[in-house]
Amino acid sequence: MKNLFVLCTLAILLLSASAYSQITEIYVSDANNFSAPWKIIKFDENGENPQTFINTNLAWPQDIVFLEDQHVVLISNLNSGRITKYNSSTGEYIENFAAGISGPTRMKIGADSLLYVLQWNGTNPVKRYQLDGTFVDDFTSVGVSQSIGIDWDDDGNLYVSSYNGDDVRKFDQNGNDLGLFVTTNLLGPTNIWFDDNGDLLVSDYNGTAVKRFDSDGNYLSDFITGIHFSEGVDFFPNGNILIGNGATSSVKMFDSSGNYIEDLIPSGSGGLVTPNAVVLREVTTLPVQDDKNLSVNTFELKQNYPNPFNPKTTIQYAVGSRQFVTLKVYNALGKEIATLVNEVKEPGSHTVQFSTSSIKHLPSSGIYFYQLQADSFIETKKMILLK
Repeated sequence: MKNLFVLCTLAILLLSASAYSQITEIYVSDANNFSAPWKIIKFDENGENPQTFINTNLAWPQDIVFLEDQHVVLISNLNSGRITKYNSSTGEYIENFAAGISGPTRMKIGADSLLYVLQWNGTNPVKRYQLDGTFVDDFTSVGVSQSIGIDWDDDGNLYVSSYNGDDVRKFDQNGNDLGLFVTTNLLGPTNIWFDDNGDLLVSDYNGTAVKRFDSDGNYLSDFITGIHFSEGVDFFPNGNILIGNGATSSVKMFDSSGNYIEDLIPSGSGGLVTPNAVVLREVTTLPVQDDKNLSVNTFELKQNYPNPFNPKTTIQYAVGSRQFVTLKVYNALGKEIATLVNEVKEPGSHTVQFSTSSIKHLPSSGIYFYQLQADSFIETKKMILLK
């Protein structure tokens, strides 16, 4: 009976998923020759069909963050001290998201659903913003000069790399300084991230490698070699890694073990000169429906954010009439792993969070589905847990 239930659940997921499709897009920030003109270039998942996505109101762009629920994309600009906001479909400039920042570089949404922003100029703390652009605080107790890499460990401690300091500093969950974590074997660190083993990987801009450090900050080995002026990194669901390589004006792809696969985005494609941010984006494409097939009630399930996520993500949905609503999470095999909503909901927009901390025996990374059901309405979307 249990196996039958799992198979039926999987069948429902597959039928629901067939109502839409997911496509992957790659966005690359081009620092050019560290002078204007700058641009953000969009490629398909094969690194082909380049097109200039954004080329206005940019001033040495540094990072790219999509806020899918708002249908906007944020770009940090080192030279203007601004984070600018654009339409995520058209690339059209909307307004400033935030200003008065001392050279914003990397941006990342934390587990608290706040945007963390690093600063290049001076010795400045990490800033936090609500996702509507409202300033929250200067989060860290001390600043990090030329900060340009950010990530968290499994305990929620924050790590920030310093390009000119050749080091990585550690902060606790409240932003208190815990001192330097990495102090050796670096020559201009940029992006940093933790792997499934808890090791810290550091893209070393002038060190021609991505370097691995253990949980105590000790150098272990070169994880990826053969890169130069490396900046900008993101990950495919299968574990493959994309890294911008400034020396060859390309974006290289490596497998999860650090082995070179190919230049997914070849040298100079789309006019690319100096990649300094690489972002993968999954876009949901809905089928065109005739008006006669549309319900008079409005139900909607939005893409979770952040996505990929770790350890928690936010899910928004809309209910068109008073209905009994269920919102459940399933693994890739169709097994239910969490029930987020199971009650009557009034018409309107609703928000719920899914956290992996309450789920036992959950893999560190993987693809999951979440499904909204209200009366005859059923919609399913995919989300990615990535560490």
